[in-house]
Amino acid sequence: MATDIYASPLSERYASREMQFIFSPDMKFRTWRRLWIALAETEKELGLPISDEQIEELKAHKDDINYDVARAREKEVRHDVMSHVYAYGVQCPNARGIIHLGATSCYVGDNTDIIIMREALRLVRRKVVNVISELSVFAMEYKDLPTLAFTHFQPAQPTTVGKRAALWINDLMMDLEDIDYILSQLKLLGSKGTTGTQASFLELFDGDHEKCLAADRMIAQKMGFDGCYPVSGQTYSRKVDSRVLNVIGGIAQSAAKFSNDIRLLQHLKEVEEPFEKNQIGSSAMAYKRNPMRSERIASLSRYVMIDVLNPAITAATQWFERTLDDSANKRISVAEAFLAVDGILDLYINVAGGLVVYPKVVNQHLRTELPFMATENIMMDAVKAGGDRQELHERIRQHSMAAGRVVKEEGKPNDLLERIAADPVFNMTMEQLEAHMKPENYVGRAPRQVEEYISQTVAPVLEANKDQLGMTAEIKV
Repeated sequence: MATDIYASPLSERYASREMQFIFSPDMKFRTWRRLWIALAETEKELGLPISDEQIEELKAHKDDINYDVARAREKEVRHDVMSHVYAYGVQCPNARGIIHLGATSCYVGDNTDIIIMREALRLVRRKVVNVISELSVFAMEYKDLPTLAFTHFQPAQPTTVGKRAALWINDLMMDLEDIDYILSQLKLLGSKGTTGTQASFLELFDGDHEKCLAADRMIAQKMGFDGCYPVSGQTYSRKVDSRVLNVIGGIAQSAAKFSNDIRLLQHLKEVEEPFEKNQIGSSAMAYKRNPMRSERIASLSRYVMIDVLNPAITAATQWFERTLDDSANKRISVAEAFLAVDGILDLYINVAGGLVVYPKVVNQHLRTELPFMATENIMMDAVKAGGDRQELHERIRQHSMAAGRVVKEEGKPNDLLERIAADPVFNMTMEQLEAHMKPENYVGRAPRQVEEYISQTVAPVLEANKDQLGMTAEIKV
Protein backbone atom coordinates (compact mmCIF):
# COMPACT_ATOMS: atom_id res chain seq x y z
CA MET A 1 0.00 0.00 0.00
CA ALA A 2 1.40 3.39 -1.02
CA THR A 3 1.63 5.72 1.96
CA ASP A 4 2.77 8.89 0.19
CA ILE A 5 -0.33 9.52 -1.96
CA TYR A 6 -4.03 10.02 -1.19
CA ALA A 7 -6.09 6.86 -0.87
CA SER A 8 -9.88 6.99 -0.70
CA PRO A 9 -11.31 5.87 2.65
CA LEU A 10 -14.25 4.48 0.69
CA SER A 11 -11.94 1.80 -0.68
CA GLU A 12 -9.66 1.30 2.29
CA ARG A 13 -12.17 1.49 5.14
CA TYR A 14 -15.79 1.25 4.05
CA ALA A 15 -16.81 -0.34 0.73
CA SER A 16 -16.79 -4.09 0.12
CA ARG A 17 -14.46 -5.69 -2.38
CA GLU A 18 -17.50 -6.76 -4.41
CA MET A 19 -18.68 -3.17 -4.84
CA GLN A 20 -15.17 -1.96 -5.51
CA PHE A 21 -14.83 -4.47 -8.35
CA ILE A 22 -18.01 -3.17 -9.97
CA PHE A 23 -16.40 0.28 -10.23
CA SER A 24 -12.93 -1.04 -11.06
CA PRO A 25 -10.96 -0.48 -14.28
CA ASP A 26 -11.27 -4.20 -15.06
CA MET A 27 -15.06 -4.05 -14.94
CA LYS A 28 -15.14 -0.86 -16.98
CA PHE A 29 -12.76 -1.80 -19.77
CA ARG A 30 -13.86 -5.41 -20.06
CA THR A 31 -17.38 -4.07 -20.50
CA TRP A 32 -16.12 -1.71 -23.21
CA ARG A 33 -14.74 -4.73 -25.05
CA ARG A 34 -17.96 -6.70 -24.61
CA LEU A 35 -19.79 -3.74 -26.14
CA TRP A 36 -17.39 -3.60 -29.07
CA ILE A 37 -17.92 -7.32 -29.64
CA ALA A 38 -21.71 -6.86 -29.46
CA LEU A 39 -21.47 -4.01 -31.97
CA ALA A 40 -19.35 -6.03 -34.38
CA GLU A 41 -21.62 -9.08 -34.12
CA THR A 42 -24.70 -6.93 -34.68
CA GLU A 43 -23.20 -5.14 -37.68
CA LYS A 44 -22.18 -8.49 -39.18
CA GLU A 45 -25.65 -9.94 -38.62
CA LEU A 46 -27.16 -6.88 -40.30
CA GLY A 47 -25.04 -7.38 -43.40
CA LEU A 48 -21.79 -5.45 -42.95
CA PRO A 49 -18.59 -7.13 -44.20
CA ILE A 50 -17.25 -8.36 -40.85
CA SER A 51 -15.86 -11.89 -40.61
CA ASP A 52 -16.27 -14.55 -37.96
CA GLU A 53 -12.49 -14.60 -37.64
CA GLN A 54 -12.42 -10.91 -36.72
CA ILE A 55 -15.08 -11.41 -34.06
CA GLU A 56 -13.31 -14.46 -32.64
CA GLU A 57 -10.11 -12.44 -32.42
CA LEU A 58 -11.95 -9.76 -30.45
CA LYS A 59 -13.40 -12.39 -28.12
CA ALA A 60 -9.99 -13.93 -27.54
CA HIS A 61 -8.74 -10.70 -25.97
CA LYS A 62 -11.89 -9.45 -24.28
CA ASP A 63 -10.49 -9.78 -20.74
CA ASP A 64 -6.71 -9.33 -21.03
CA ILE A 65 -6.59 -5.54 -21.14
CA ASN A 66 -3.20 -4.20 -22.22
CA TYR A 67 -3.33 -1.20 -19.88
CA ASP A 68 0.27 -0.15 -20.52
CA VAL A 69 -0.42 0.34 -24.23
CA ALA A 70 -3.66 2.26 -23.52
CA ARG A 71 -1.97 4.54 -20.96
CA ALA A 72 0.92 5.34 -23.27
CA ARG A 73 -1.47 6.08 -26.14
CA GLU A 74 -3.68 8.34 -23.98
CA LYS A 75 -0.66 10.49 -23.11
CA GLU A 76 -0.30 11.13 -26.83
CA VAL A 77 -3.90 11.59 -27.95
CA ARG A 78 -5.62 12.73 -24.70
CA HIS A 79 -8.65 10.57 -25.42
CA ASP A 80 -9.45 7.55 -23.29
CA VAL A 81 -11.80 5.77 -25.69
CA MET A 82 -9.54 6.09 -28.72
CA SER A 83 -6.60 4.97 -26.59
CA HIS A 84 -8.42 1.75 -25.74
CA VAL A 85 -9.58 1.29 -29.35
CA TYR A 86 -5.91 1.51 -30.29
CA ALA A 87 -4.83 -0.88 -27.52
CA TYR A 88 -7.49 -3.42 -28.51
CA GLY A 89 -6.37 -3.13 -32.12
CA VAL A 90 -2.78 -3.88 -31.16
CA GLN A 91 -3.97 -7.19 -29.72
CA CYS A 92 -6.41 -7.81 -32.59
CA PRO A 93 -4.63 -6.70 -35.79
CA ASN A 94 -7.08 -8.46 -38.11
CA ALA A 95 -10.11 -6.85 -36.41
CA ARG A 96 -8.52 -3.44 -35.83
CA GLY A 97 -10.34 -1.84 -38.74
CA ILE A 98 -13.85 -2.73 -37.51
CA ILE A 99 -13.49 -1.93 -33.79
CA HIS A 100 -15.89 0.89 -32.79
CA LEU A 101 -17.28 1.05 -36.35
CA GLY A 102 -19.89 3.83 -36.63
CA ALA A 103 -19.83 4.51 -32.91
CA THR A 104 -18.99 7.55 -30.81
CA SER A 105 -17.28 7.51 -27.41
CA CYS A 106 -20.57 7.40 -25.57
CA TYR A 107 -21.34 4.04 -27.14
CA VAL A 108 -18.89 2.42 -24.76
CA GLY A 109 -18.83 5.12 -22.07
CA ASP A 110 -22.55 5.58 -21.48
CA ASN A 111 -23.62 2.00 -22.09
CA THR A 112 -20.97 0.84 -19.64
CA ASP A 113 -22.13 3.36 -17.04
CA ILE A 114 -25.66 1.98 -17.27
CA ILE A 115 -24.40 -1.61 -16.98
CA ILE A 116 -22.25 -0.74 -13.97
CA MET A 117 -25.07 1.12 -12.22
CA ARG A 118 -27.37 -1.86 -12.78
CA GLU A 119 -24.85 -4.26 -11.26
CA ALA A 120 -24.24 -1.91 -8.34
CA LEU A 121 -27.99 -1.52 -7.76
CA ARG A 122 -28.38 -5.28 -7.71
CA LEU A 123 -25.72 -5.57 -5.01
CA VAL A 124 -27.33 -2.74 -3.03
CA ARG A 125 -30.68 -4.44 -3.39
CA ARG A 126 -29.31 -7.70 -2.03
CA LYS A 127 -27.92 -5.94 1.01
CA VAL A 128 -31.15 -4.02 1.65
CA VAL A 129 -33.07 -7.33 1.61
CA ASN A 130 -30.62 -8.75 4.14
CA VAL A 131 -31.01 -5.75 6.45
CA ILE A 132 -34.79 -6.18 6.27
CA SER A 133 -34.37 -9.85 7.15
CA GLU A 134 -32.21 -9.10 10.21
CA LEU A 135 -34.59 -6.41 11.44
CA SER A 136 -37.59 -8.70 10.92
CA VAL A 137 -36.11 -11.29 13.26
CA PHE A 138 -35.46 -8.55 15.82
CA ALA A 139 -38.96 -7.10 15.45
CA MET A 140 -40.64 -10.43 16.02
CA GLU A 141 -38.42 -11.27 19.00
CA TYR A 142 -39.32 -8.02 20.76
CA LYS A 143 -42.83 -7.39 19.43
CA ASP A 144 -44.31 -7.76 22.94
CA LEU A 145 -41.71 -5.84 24.95
CA PRO A 146 -43.30 -2.52 26.00
CA THR A 147 -41.06 0.52 25.79
CA LEU A 148 -41.45 4.21 26.33
CA ALA A 149 -42.26 5.89 23.04
CA PHE A 150 -41.27 9.44 22.27
CA THR A 151 -42.66 12.31 20.27
CA HIS A 152 -40.34 15.32 20.09
CA PHE A 153 -38.04 13.10 22.22
CA GLN A 154 -40.50 13.68 25.04
CA PRO A 155 -42.17 10.69 26.77
CA ALA A 156 -45.33 9.64 24.97
CA GLN A 157 -47.76 6.71 24.93
CA PRO A 158 -45.85 3.41 25.07
CA THR A 159 -45.06 1.26 22.06
CA THR A 160 -43.01 -1.93 21.85
CA VAL A 161 -39.38 -2.46 20.93
CA GLY A 162 -40.48 -4.63 18.02
CA LYS A 163 -42.92 -2.04 16.73
CA ARG A 164 -40.14 0.54 16.63
CA ALA A 165 -38.07 -1.88 14.54
CA ALA A 166 -41.04 -2.27 12.18
CA LEU A 167 -40.76 1.45 11.45
CA TRP A 168 -37.13 0.98 10.39
CA ILE A 169 -38.17 -1.92 8.17
CA ASN A 170 -40.95 0.12 6.60
CA ASP A 171 -38.48 2.75 5.41
CA LEU A 172 -36.30 0.08 3.81
CA MET A 173 -39.30 -1.58 2.17
CA MET A 174 -40.02 1.71 0.41
CA ASP A 175 -36.38 1.87 -0.67
CA LEU A 176 -36.65 -1.66 -2.04
CA GLU A 177 -39.71 -0.67 -4.08
CA ASP A 178 -37.75 2.28 -5.49
CA ILE A 179 -34.78 0.07 -6.39
CA ASP A 180 -37.02 -2.40 -8.19
CA TYR A 181 -38.74 0.37 -10.12
CA ILE A 182 -35.46 1.94 -11.26
CA LEU A 183 -34.03 -1.46 -12.21
CA SER A 184 -37.15 -2.11 -14.29
CA GLN A 185 -36.70 1.21 -16.09
CA LEU A 186 -32.96 1.10 -16.86
CA LYS A 187 -32.17 0.86 -20.58
CA LEU A 188 -29.02 1.07 -22.64
CA LEU A 189 -28.12 4.13 -24.67
CA GLY A 190 -27.54 1.85 -27.64
CA SER A 191 -25.80 3.04 -30.81
CA LYS A 192 -27.08 6.58 -31.28
CA GLY A 193 -24.08 8.36 -32.83
CA THR A 194 -22.58 11.77 -32.20
CA THR A 195 -25.79 13.75 -31.68
CA GLY A 196 -28.25 10.93 -31.16
CA THR A 197 -29.50 10.87 -34.76
CA GLN A 198 -27.84 7.55 -35.73
CA ALA A 199 -26.59 9.29 -38.87
CA SER A 200 -23.40 7.20 -39.04
CA PHE A 201 -25.39 3.98 -38.78
CA LEU A 202 -27.90 5.13 -41.37
CA GLU A 203 -24.90 5.64 -43.66
CA LEU A 204 -23.42 2.24 -42.82
CA PHE A 205 -26.74 0.53 -43.50
CA ASP A 206 -27.32 2.38 -46.79
CA GLY A 207 -30.27 4.38 -45.52
CA ASP A 208 -32.09 1.40 -44.00
CA HIS A 209 -33.94 2.79 -40.95
CA GLU A 210 -35.14 -0.61 -39.86
CA LYS A 211 -31.58 -1.86 -39.54
CA CYS A 212 -30.73 1.16 -37.35
CA LEU A 213 -33.62 0.27 -35.06
CA ALA A 214 -32.62 -3.40 -35.12
CA ALA A 215 -29.03 -2.52 -34.17
CA ASP A 216 -30.17 -0.94 -30.90
CA ARG A 217 -32.49 -3.83 -30.18
CA MET A 218 -29.86 -6.48 -30.90
CA ILE A 219 -27.10 -4.77 -28.89
CA ALA A 220 -29.43 -4.42 -25.92
CA GLN A 221 -30.33 -8.11 -26.08
CA LYS A 222 -26.68 -9.17 -26.28
CA MET A 223 -25.91 -7.06 -23.18
CA GLY A 224 -28.86 -8.41 -21.21
CA PHE A 225 -31.27 -5.47 -21.50
CA ASP A 226 -34.84 -5.26 -22.72
CA GLY A 227 -34.12 -2.29 -24.93
CA CYS A 228 -32.50 1.10 -25.44
CA TYR A 229 -33.77 4.57 -24.71
CA PRO A 230 -35.78 5.49 -27.81
CA VAL A 231 -34.35 9.00 -28.10
CA SER A 232 -31.20 10.65 -26.85
CA GLY A 233 -28.58 13.22 -27.65
CA GLN A 234 -25.05 11.93 -27.77
CA THR A 235 -25.54 10.71 -24.19
CA TYR A 236 -28.41 9.13 -22.34
CA SER A 237 -30.27 11.79 -20.39
CA ARG A 238 -28.32 12.63 -17.25
CA LYS A 239 -31.62 12.45 -15.39
CA VAL A 240 -30.96 8.70 -15.34
CA ASP A 241 -27.99 9.23 -13.02
CA SER A 242 -30.07 11.58 -10.92
CA ARG A 243 -32.90 9.06 -10.62
CA VAL A 244 -30.50 6.31 -9.59
CA LEU A 245 -28.77 8.42 -6.97
CA ASN A 246 -32.11 9.60 -5.60
CA VAL A 247 -32.77 5.97 -4.71
CA ILE A 248 -29.30 5.64 -3.17
CA GLY A 249 -29.95 8.84 -1.21
CA GLY A 250 -33.24 7.38 0.02
CA ILE A 251 -31.42 4.37 1.44
CA ALA A 252 -29.02 6.74 3.19
CA GLN A 253 -32.00 8.57 4.72
CA SER A 254 -33.42 5.30 6.07
CA ALA A 255 -30.07 4.19 7.45
CA ALA A 256 -29.43 7.55 9.08
CA LYS A 257 -32.82 7.46 10.80
CA PHE A 258 -32.04 4.00 12.17
CA SER A 259 -28.57 5.04 13.30
CA ASN A 260 -29.87 8.11 15.10
CA ASP A 261 -32.45 6.02 16.95
CA ILE A 262 -29.79 3.50 18.00
CA ARG A 263 -27.48 6.28 19.19
CA LEU A 264 -30.26 7.74 21.32
CA LEU A 265 -31.25 4.31 22.65
CA GLN A 266 -27.64 3.54 23.52
CA HIS A 267 -27.50 6.82 25.46
CA LEU A 268 -30.59 5.64 27.34
CA LYS A 269 -28.86 2.27 27.91
CA GLU A 270 -31.90 0.45 26.52
CA VAL A 271 -30.39 -0.93 23.30
CA GLU A 272 -26.78 -1.18 22.19
CA GLU A 273 -25.04 -1.93 18.92
CA PRO A 274 -22.53 -4.81 18.89
CA PHE A 275 -19.38 -4.13 20.91
CA GLU A 276 -16.43 -6.47 20.51
CA LYS A 277 -14.39 -7.86 23.36
CA ASN A 278 -11.24 -5.86 22.60
CA GLN A 279 -12.96 -2.80 21.13
CA ILE A 280 -11.92 0.58 22.57
CA GLY A 281 -14.65 3.15 22.99
CA SER A 282 -12.52 6.17 23.88
CA SER A 283 -8.81 6.93 24.01
CA ALA A 284 -9.30 8.82 27.28
CA MET A 285 -12.37 7.31 28.93
CA ALA A 286 -11.77 3.56 29.12
CA TYR A 287 -15.27 2.81 30.42
CA LYS A 288 -17.07 4.18 27.36
CA ARG A 289 -19.00 2.12 24.81
CA ASN A 290 -19.54 4.60 22.00
CA PRO A 291 -22.01 3.68 19.22
CA MET A 292 -19.26 4.09 16.63
CA ARG A 293 -20.85 1.91 13.94
CA SER A 294 -24.12 3.79 14.11
CA GLU A 295 -22.20 7.04 14.08
CA ARG A 296 -20.36 5.89 10.96
CA ILE A 297 -23.68 5.06 9.32
CA ALA A 298 -24.87 8.59 10.09
CA SER A 299 -21.65 10.09 8.81
CA LEU A 300 -21.57 8.22 5.50
CA SER A 301 -25.30 8.76 5.02
CA ARG A 302 -24.84 12.49 5.28
CA TYR A 303 -22.19 12.29 2.55
CA VAL A 304 -24.48 10.30 0.25
CA MET A 305 -27.48 12.58 0.76
CA ILE A 306 -25.39 15.60 -0.20
CA ASP A 307 -23.78 13.76 -3.12
CA VAL A 308 -27.24 13.32 -4.67
CA LEU A 309 -27.03 17.00 -5.64
CA ASN A 310 -24.19 16.29 -8.08
CA PRO A 311 -26.13 14.38 -10.76
CA ALA A 312 -29.14 16.63 -10.21
CA ILE A 313 -27.10 19.72 -11.08
CA THR A 314 -25.36 17.87 -13.91
CA ALA A 315 -28.70 16.86 -15.44
CA ALA A 316 -29.93 20.44 -15.22
CA THR A 317 -26.87 21.98 -16.87
CA GLN A 318 -26.33 19.79 -19.93
CA TRP A 319 -26.35 21.92 -23.09
CA PHE A 320 -28.37 20.68 -26.05
CA GLU A 321 -27.12 17.28 -27.27
CA ARG A 322 -24.22 17.11 -24.77
CA THR A 323 -21.42 18.89 -22.97
CA LEU A 324 -18.41 17.36 -21.25
CA ASP A 325 -18.80 19.02 -17.85
CA ASP A 326 -20.59 15.88 -16.71
CA SER A 327 -17.68 13.50 -17.24
CA ALA A 328 -15.27 14.29 -14.41
CA ASN A 329 -18.14 14.84 -11.98
CA LYS A 330 -20.00 11.60 -12.69
CA ARG A 331 -16.82 9.51 -12.53
CA ILE A 332 -16.63 10.57 -8.88
CA SER A 333 -20.18 11.25 -7.73
CA VAL A 334 -21.88 8.10 -9.00
CA ALA A 335 -19.11 5.72 -7.96
CA GLU A 336 -18.68 7.26 -4.52
CA ALA A 337 -22.41 7.25 -3.81
CA PHE A 338 -22.49 3.49 -4.42
CA LEU A 339 -19.27 2.82 -2.53
CA ALA A 340 -20.51 4.82 0.44
CA VAL A 341 -23.98 3.26 0.56
CA ASP A 342 -22.33 -0.15 0.26
CA GLY A 343 -20.35 0.63 3.39
CA ILE A 344 -23.51 1.92 5.07
CA LEU A 345 -25.41 -1.29 4.34
CA ASP A 346 -22.58 -3.51 5.56
CA LEU A 347 -22.64 -1.58 8.82
CA TYR A 348 -26.44 -1.79 8.92
CA ILE A 349 -26.40 -5.57 8.46
CA ASN A 350 -23.79 -5.87 11.20
CA VAL A 351 -25.58 -3.64 13.69
CA ALA A 352 -29.09 -4.98 13.00
CA GLY A 353 -27.88 -8.55 13.42
CA GLY A 354 -26.18 -7.88 16.74
CA LEU A 355 -28.42 -5.47 18.64
CA VAL A 356 -28.45 -6.00 22.40
CA VAL A 357 -31.61 -5.11 24.35
CA TYR A 358 -31.69 -4.50 28.10
CA PRO A 359 -35.32 -5.24 29.10
CA LYS A 360 -34.89 -4.21 32.74
CA VAL A 361 -33.67 -0.75 31.76
CA VAL A 362 -36.44 -0.48 29.17
CA ASN A 363 -39.00 -1.36 31.83
CA GLN A 364 -37.47 0.98 34.39
CA HIS A 365 -37.71 3.96 32.10
CA LEU A 366 -41.27 3.08 31.14
CA ARG A 367 -42.43 2.64 34.73
CA THR A 368 -40.98 6.05 35.63
CA GLU A 369 -43.36 7.69 33.20
CA LEU A 370 -46.23 5.21 33.30
CA PRO A 371 -48.12 6.87 36.20
CA PHE A 372 -48.67 9.94 34.03
CA MET A 373 -49.92 7.81 31.17
CA ALA A 374 -52.21 5.77 33.40
CA THR A 375 -54.07 8.80 34.71
CA GLU A 376 -56.85 8.61 32.14
CA ASN A 377 -57.64 5.01 33.11
CA ILE A 378 -57.39 5.90 36.80
CA MET A 379 -59.78 8.78 36.28
CA MET A 380 -62.27 6.55 34.47
CA ASP A 381 -62.27 4.05 37.34
CA ALA A 382 -62.81 6.86 39.84
CA VAL A 383 -65.75 8.16 37.78
CA LYS A 384 -67.26 4.67 37.73
CA ALA A 385 -67.00 4.68 41.53
CA GLY A 386 -69.07 7.87 41.68
CA GLY A 387 -66.51 10.63 41.19
CA ASP A 388 -66.99 13.86 39.22
CA ARG A 389 -65.00 13.73 36.00
CA GLN A 390 -64.25 17.46 35.84
CA GLU A 391 -63.10 17.61 39.44
CA LEU A 392 -61.02 14.46 39.03
CA HIS A 393 -59.40 15.85 35.87
CA GLU A 394 -58.38 19.03 37.70
CA ARG A 395 -56.99 17.12 40.69
CA ILE A 396 -54.96 14.86 38.38
CA ARG A 397 -53.61 17.92 36.61
CA GLN A 398 -52.51 19.44 39.92
CA HIS A 399 -50.98 16.21 41.20
CA SER A 400 -49.18 15.62 37.89
CA MET A 401 -47.62 19.08 37.93
CA ALA A 402 -46.52 18.61 41.53
CA ALA A 403 -45.05 15.16 40.83
CA GLY A 404 -43.24 16.56 37.80
CA ARG A 405 -41.66 19.27 39.93
CA VAL A 406 -40.46 16.69 42.45
CA VAL A 407 -38.76 14.72 39.66
CA LYS A 408 -37.21 17.73 37.91
CA GLU A 409 -36.35 20.04 40.79
CA GLU A 410 -35.59 17.63 43.62
CA GLY A 411 -34.38 14.63 41.63
CA LYS A 412 -36.72 12.32 43.51
CA PRO A 413 -38.81 9.44 42.11
CA ASN A 414 -42.19 10.05 40.54
CA ASP A 415 -44.69 10.08 43.46
CA LEU A 416 -47.87 10.67 41.45
CA LEU A 417 -49.50 7.42 42.57
CA GLU A 418 -48.83 8.19 46.23
CA ARG A 419 -50.43 11.62 45.79
CA ILE A 420 -53.53 10.14 44.15
CA ALA A 421 -53.82 7.42 46.81
CA ALA A 422 -53.68 10.08 49.52
CA ASP A 423 -56.41 12.18 47.87
CA PRO A 424 -59.85 11.14 49.21
CA VAL A 425 -61.55 12.46 46.06
CA PHE A 426 -60.29 9.37 44.19
CA ASN A 427 -61.13 6.87 46.93
CA MET A 428 -58.53 4.41 45.59
CA THR A 429 -55.88 2.36 47.35
CA MET A 430 -52.26 1.95 46.23
CA GLU A 431 -53.06 -1.64 45.38
CA GLN A 432 -55.85 -0.51 43.06
CA LEU A 433 -53.58 2.10 41.49
CA GLU A 434 -50.74 -0.39 41.03
CA ALA A 435 -53.13 -2.58 39.05
CA HIS A 436 -52.99 0.13 36.39
CA MET A 437 -49.19 -0.13 36.19
CA LYS A 438 -49.12 -2.90 33.60
CA PRO A 439 -47.19 -1.58 30.58
CA GLU A 440 -48.75 -4.12 28.20
CA ASN A 441 -52.12 -2.45 28.77
CA TYR A 442 -50.89 0.75 27.13
CA VAL A 443 -49.23 -0.42 23.90
CA GLY A 444 -52.45 -0.68 21.92
CA ARG A 445 -52.17 -2.93 18.87
CA ALA A 446 -48.37 -2.69 18.63
CA PRO A 447 -47.67 -6.44 19.05
CA ARG A 448 -50.41 -7.37 16.57
CA GLN A 449 -49.26 -4.66 14.16
CA VAL A 450 -45.79 -6.18 14.11
CA GLU A 451 -47.15 -9.68 13.53
CA GLU A 452 -49.45 -8.49 10.75
CA TYR A 453 -46.82 -6.34 9.07
CA ILE A 454 -44.10 -8.98 9.10
CA SER A 455 -46.35 -11.86 8.05
CA GLN A 456 -48.43 -10.03 5.45
CA THR A 457 -46.04 -7.48 3.98
CA VAL A 458 -42.42 -8.37 4.76
CA ALA A 459 -42.39 -12.17 4.78
CA PRO A 460 -43.63 -12.51 1.17
CA VAL A 461 -40.82 -10.23 0.01
CA LEU A 462 -38.23 -12.20 1.95
CA GLU A 463 -39.63 -15.48 0.62
CA ALA A 464 -39.43 -14.16 -2.95
CA ASN A 465 -35.80 -13.20 -2.30
CA LYS A 466 -34.71 -16.16 -0.18
CA ASP A 467 -31.82 -16.89 -2.54
CA GLN A 468 -30.44 -13.43 -1.69
CA LEU A 469 -30.41 -13.99 2.07
CA GLY A 470 -27.59 -15.07 4.36
CA MET A 471 -25.12 -12.30 3.68
CA THR A 472 -22.58 -11.44 6.34
CA ALA A 473 -20.89 -8.07 6.51
CA GLU A 474 -17.18 -7.57 7.02
CA ILE A 475 -16.40 -4.44 9.01
CA LYS A 476 -12.84 -3.41 8.27
CA VAL A 477 -12.37 -0.97 11.13
